[in-house]
Amino acid sequence: MAPPPLLLLQDTRLNFGTTPLLKGATLSVSPGERLALIGRNGSGKSTLLKIAAGEAQADGGTRFVQPGATVRYLPQEPDLTGYASTLAYVEDGLTAGDDPYRAHYLLAELGLTGEEDPRTLSGGEARRCALARALAPSPDILLLDEPTNHLDLPAIEWLEKEIGGLRSALVLISHDRRFLENLTREMVWLDRGVTRRLARGFAHFETWRDEVLEQEERDAHKLDRQIGREEDWMRYGVTARRKRNVRRVGELAQLRQTRRDRRAAQGGVKMAVSEGEASGTLVIAAEGIRKAYGDRVVVESFSTRIIRGDRVGIVGPNGAGKTTLLSMLTGTLAPDEGTVRLGTNLDMVTLDQKRQALDPNTTLSEALTGKRGDQVWVNGQPRHVIGYMKDFLFLPEQARTPVSALSGGERGRLLLARAFATPSNLMVLDEPTNDLDLETLDLLQEQIAEYAGTVIVVSHDRDFLDRVATNTIAWEGEGRWQDYAGGYTDMVTQRGHGVRAREEAGAKPAGTATATAKPAAAAAPAARKKMTFKDQHELEALPARIRKLEAEVAKLKEIIADPGLYTRDRARFDKAMEMLARAEAGIAQAEERWLELEMLKEDVAG
Repeated sequence: MAPPPLLLLQDTRLNFGTTPLLKGATLSVSPGERLALIGRNGSGKSTLLKIAAGEAQADGGTRFVQPGATVRYLPQEPDLTGYASTLAYVEDGLTAGDDPYRAHYLLAELGLTGEEDPRTLSGGEARRCALARALAPSPDILLLDEPTNHLDLPAIEWLEKEIGGLRSALVLISHDRRFLENLTREMVWLDRGVTRRLARGFAHFETWRDEVLEQEERDAHKLDRQIGREEDWMRYGVTARRKRNVRRVGELAQLRQTRRDRRAAQGGVKMAVSEGEASGTLVIAAEGIRKAYGDRVVVESFSTRIIRGDRVGIVGPNGAGKTTLLSMLTGTLAPDEGTVRLGTNLDMVTLDQKRQALDPNTTLSEALTGKRGDQVWVNGQPRHVIGYMKDFLFLPEQARTPVSALSGGERGRLLLARAFATPSNLMVLDEPTNDLDLETLDLLQEQIAEYAGTVIVVSHDRDFLDRVATNTIAWEGEGRWQDYAGGYTDMVTQRGHGVRAREEAGAKPAGTATATAKPAAAAAPAARKKMTFKDQHELEALPARIRKLEAEVAKLKEIIADPGLYTRDRARFDKAMEMLARAEAGIAQAEERWLELEMLKEDVAG
């Protein structure tokens, strides 16, 4: 006999305004079960998980949790308000009898000391801290919403092992296919407000989904035929009967209502890449390039050749210098030593991971058209912006929506839509999979595979790299990079291990440290620069300035979050957006200056 569930949601219903988001969804979690919660962006996965965690209230249905069962939930946007340190936040999640050392261990593994002030954490650091809090008590039920966001490859692979060793029941939302395949054994598919469950692993999801949708099409066809027959009877039935059969009239009304209520499966993203003229055969040739910041060598004596049609993946831990290497290869950053030669007739389009290419003040349609009319040119053909928006799952009424109001997934789709409308023969993608659902990822992979040009992609998504990369450039530690044939799994097979964390990277071969240190020393000026009194005073004042700007940003975001402000007072909305952009730029400049002065201080002290 199967054990009773630890957590049970039944007939869960929730409306957003007049639109039903959940229409009788069910979720049952028994001891030790590992469930993948799957669905399109906007289908209600995160909302259902919040309801399961007790963090949100449904309009209808029941929620049951076994008495004494511990439930831990990782939200996408954790709130650390009111805690003096990250350690205090994690320890507050422990229960009587839990090992307090777990809090220290998990924070250290996730790159935190426990002494950080929660008010100064970045979004990624706050997520890692919340992840430590969720894992610390080894709960009976673990509810994780996109736990791999902001984690690099070493941290993702560590997290897999950590969760794999727990006895907790697990409900997991993630866009990382490999992560889902390795950690889950059953699937719950949330589609059009209802849930379906399959007692098989995630590797079987796509086949199962297609079978379900095909069966729906057959059922819809049968329903249409049945309605047609009943309508024929109503029109051409036996004329001697002046009174219609009341029962059959009622059944026809019910059939018509069923057809009206039937919500068709959400359409897929339709991607088409605007391809420019073919580039030369040689796209990029790098010879002995080197880049260092102070004493830290980011790239050391790296050489590679990228040929037209290559799909190059770049992998490494956070802070290893992936974006720096990418910038040098594409000619946007000059190397300290060596040469980079770009091929002829290159038309490059870039997708950056921070979505900085999007102006938050523009509307969705303006971002696609460049504020030039209402048409988008794709492969030399004009498309109306509304039709092109629909290809990327945007609704017509979103045309005037400010970019600042879009979700992370919507911004990702918008950047893809804009990048694909730009004629190119070289695509540079920095973390393109962030916030994309699985169906959109499938189509992105297909487009990259069919793209006639060259692709360079930085990613932490192992499955994505295996599907698209023809060769992989991997970080080997201490500024060393190595080019491997094939995707991520091929790279692991050749080198014997995956991407390691920076502090775990193996020591360099004998003599390498001396060889890399000498050029830096030779390039350094004979007299070391000293910190002036003005520098010292500026360094001490910068943290307070950054905190003041962060408070200003938080206040402005609260103003902009008012859903009716844009239509009620456009001038105030625009003013707030302008002030927000200035404040965020001020934070970036202040942080960069603080880092520069800190490095100077360490240099002088050393």
